[in-house]
Amino acid sequence: MLQQTATKTTDLAAVAVSIGPGSYTGLRVGLSAAKGFCYALDIPLIAVGTLDMMAFAVKEEAAEFICAMIDARRMEVFTALYDKNLRQIHAPSAMIIDPQRFSTALDKNKVLFCGNGSKKLQAILSHPNASFSDTAMTSLHLSQIAHQYYRERKFDDLAYTEPLYIKEFFSPERKTIS
Repeated sequence: MLQQTATKTTDLAAVAVSIGPGSYTGLRVGLSAAKGFCYALDIPLIAVGTLDMMAFAVKEEAAEFICAMIDARRMEVFTALYDKNLRQIHAPSAMIIDPQRFSTALDKNKVLFCGNGSKKLQAILSHPNASFSDTAMTSLHLSQIAHQYYRERKFDDLAYTEPLYIKEFFSPERKTIS
């Protein structure tokens, strides 16, 4: 990317990275690479939550609330709820979806659901206050948020910033043959 844009590493003022939730390996590798660049170049790290980026991507479509959702397999999603000004109402969490899960919010508010996890909910939920967006987040959304964070000097600690996994990694125990 640096070669394609004729940019030198010394031209970089900061490095922005998505910290999750998402793929365990992807988050570890991405954050490690970003930290490496920041450490080597002595520049700040900007970490942005994936669900935050998803909500940012659809903010102009939202009437009241935004519920960003990432497919976490089966009927589970990683989700967070935001108001239309992108203030977090419910922190990122793992959730098993069912048609009643959002009934309290939907009875009083219009909620825009977005992200690949919202497709699961769309298949089982019909409520007049629920709408669904097909808008996908892109690296442009990350760069826009990162630019704002840079102006606000909202930097993350290189030593202590970790991926946002939400759920612990699980690997079944392997049986060894003796």
